[in-house]
Amino acid sequence: MDRGKRPSKSIVGGNNKIYMDLKDIIKEYTLPFLPAKSLFRFTGVCRDWKMQISTPFFSHSQSNSFHSVSGLFYQIAGDPPSFISLDPKAYGVPDPSLKFLPVPVDIRASSNGLLCCQARTGDKAYYMCNPATKMWQKLPKPEADHGIDPALVVIFEPSLLNFVADYKLVCAFPSTDLDDGYEFEIYSSAEGCWSVSREICLGDRKLLPSPGVHVNGIVYWQMKHSVLVAFDLAKERSQLIYGMKGTLCVMQGKLCSVSMHGWTVTVNVLSNVYSNTMEMHSKARTWVQKRLINLDHSKFGAGACKQPSVVFADSDTVVIHDGTTIFSYDMKTKETSALGNAVGTRLIAYVNNLVHV
Repeated sequence: MDRGKRPSKSIVGGNNKIYMDLKDIIKEYTLPFLPAKSLFRFTGVCRDWKMQISTPFFSHSQSNSFHSVSGLFYQIAGDPPSFISLDPKAYGVPDPSLKFLPVPVDIRASSNGLLCCQARTGDKAYYMCNPATKMWQKLPKPEADHGIDPALVVIFEPSLLNFVADYKLVCAFPSTDLDDGYEFEIYSSAEGCWSVSREICLGDRKLLPSPGVHVNGIVYWQMKHSVLVAFDLAKERSQLIYGMKGTLCVMQGKLCSVSMHGWTVTVNVLSNVYSNTMEMHSKARTWVQKRLINLDHSKFGAGACKQPSVVFADSDTVVIHDGTTIFSYDMKTKETSALGNAVGTRLIAYVNNLVHV
């Protein structure tokens, strides 16, 4: 009588992932997708988890796995920075005022866990840091004068193949040779130095004091009168793009602008940067409407001003500031939550990961 074959040891061996303990499955497949604040708390679960979370390899893996915006740094002129979390139980930093840095600083820009700051006095040096780990690095002095309010963009794209956090810092600054022109200086962490591009963007508009964004090798900054300046890093060429309204953001790998009129949020995507050169009566448009979001104004409270504004947006969240309070709108659940008060004039999104500086 055939009673069936018993499974071989090669199938049910202890190394088979099917037979991993639950704690090992969580350690290997769940922890890297959690934010830094939660991970620091989980180091108290057991010695094995603490050792796992403390290794450089885990920090590298987590910075490649966790990309969700966790909150915003904000700052009032002359005061230390502060941090407001999208979820205080999950996201946070140990020292929101950044006092671990050697000098008082102003926040400038951020990308995937890296935060760029600038010293307020002395040589006004730039510092790159990770507020979650308190790691920091002072950058060399730029070749050009970036002005009193530098228009900076941090470009950091984590890679599993690169254990070193290679990043770029790009600054658009007023040209000293041509009036109404802007030049570009780039810092490369891989090379450890600055380089001024030969490109000069001509235009009679000034850059706005707001963070720029990076999408697919191109850096964008907002200018007055609904104009963008775009700088291609590879080609080192620039151009002006017209018709932009609201706040710049990146959604699903595309450049978008998000504006708010009344209680309706409009998301437009950059569709054709050459529409102004098309034939007359062409249907090509520079910006195309992607989404409309109708907010429930009752969620904002009676004290909300008549016209709040969008200060940040991505594919998951829209962050709105009414002048006093910051609110978040979840794109999936369509729920609106009050995050807290923030009067700062500069707000910068931050990802709560463990990237090494």
